[in-house]
Amino acid sequence: MKLRELLQNVQVVQATADMDMEIAHVAYDSRKVGAGDLFVAVTGFASDGNRFIPMAMEKGATCVVSAKPLPEGVPGVQVVSDRLALAQIGANYFGQPGKKLKLIGITGTNGKTSATLLLKCVIEQVQGAKVGLIGTMDNWIGDKRIPAERTTPESFELQGLLAAMVEAGCTYAIMEVSSHAIALDRVGGLHYEVAAFTNLTEDHLDFHKTMENYCDTKAELFARCSRAVVNGDDPWCSRILGKCTCPVITTSVKSPAGLWAENLELLPDGVTFTARYGQQSVPVRVPIPGKFTVYNALTVLGCALSLGISLEAAAGALATAPGVKGRVEVVPTPGKPYTVLIDYAHTPDGLENVLQSVKGFCKGRVIVVFGCGGDRDPMKRPIMGKIATDLSDLAVITSDNPRTEEPMAIIQDILAGVDSGKKNYKVIENRPKAIAYAMDIGEKHDIIILAGKGHETYQEIQGVKHHLDEREVVAAYLEEKRN
Repeated sequence: MKLRELLQNVQVVQATADMDMEIAHVAYDSRKVGAGDLFVAVTGFASDGNRFIPMAMEKGATCVVSAKPLPEGVPGVQVVSDRLALAQIGANYFGQPGKKLKLIGITGTNGKTSATLLLKCVIEQVQGAKVGLIGTMDNWIGDKRIPAERTTPESFELQGLLAAMVEAGCTYAIMEVSSHAIALDRVGGLHYEVAAFTNLTEDHLDFHKTMENYCDTKAELFARCSRAVVNGDDPWCSRILGKCTCPVITTSVKSPAGLWAENLELLPDGVTFTARYGQQSVPVRVPIPGKFTVYNALTVLGCALSLGISLEAAAGALATAPGVKGRVEVVPTPGKPYTVLIDYAHTPDGLENVLQSVKGFCKGRVIVVFGCGGDRDPMKRPIMGKIATDLSDLAVITSDNPRTEEPMAIIQDILAGVDSGKKNYKVIENRPKAIAYAMDIGEKHDIIILAGKGHETYQEIQGVKHHLDEREVVAAYLEEKRN
């Protein structure tokens, strides 16, 4: 492909390279550069890609794209934004796959994964379409699973994934869109048929610094869509709506809205409610427990309506939707009088939601095992400590993914939020031992919630990922007790 074709729609400051030169491939990692490649030097947080221009040239790169003035003698193109240029170059390289798909983007602190998976189920059942999905747990091309490394891939990989979806016959692509993806232009240049906002609670403030910045980043998605679905009950709703320049469906469980839920019933095996949209009234059942499931279902129903799917058809599909791995997932505990649930709750709002939901149907004690991730927003740790000890009968405070931090230092941050008079907690740093302790004391009708890991099957310690699947931990504990 010619350089000028790759640079379509890219804002160029100046160029010293021959625009008609043929480019073999595109790389933004100097270690992956080959002969005849275009190297995009991206300024990152840990390192600056411009430092590796000499290495890229030695390995055979014929041209460099950078937002900085290029070294003398290096054929290249200076652009306004290196990250946006990478996204646009990727779209051009892969033949603009985003324009060949109906893109749906769902953003928010919590609920993205559940909402995207439920919406995939609805579209597949009702439309009979092949659907791609890009998310935290996995990427999917129809029924083919592709492991995911982050919520939203880097822009070049994202465009390649969209191209693979087009080639496989997908007509829809549903994406979890993280705030990092928006801020870092991983989704640069994409336009969404529908964008949805689930909620906004404290998270990622190590990156965004303030909740206002965090919200405004999320809100940028709503200037890039044809229709929007927004949770009207969220305190940040009006700030999100301020960015919307398209038709919007607001959702609510508290009061009438564009689409709202009445007659809620929260059950141990799911939720039921009546969905109202204009003059329409449709009963809805989703086999996933928790009030947050009602909010997720409203987001899905709103997206379906925006795509031209009837409320009745969408509700029918939701009734048969499978549970979501790591989201209020019931773990088999044969012969035991208690229940073990795994949930991804790793934010204050997520933890509060799952605890409140379980309290609504638990006939015994609520026991929660949780920790907080290292190298992430430390401000939420004491908040989560208070929520866990206020809303559970017993909180077992342990390690999550400490990454490069010391686990006990993270635990001390969590304990800073626990009221001094509270005695309903125990600290056990080793996570498998913490889970075993909770099961040791489990009694009839108790519900033990393993919060924070969800779908993850590893624990990251000092930069190394160690295998840790909580389902296996529970099974191993039960096997040990049997023997």
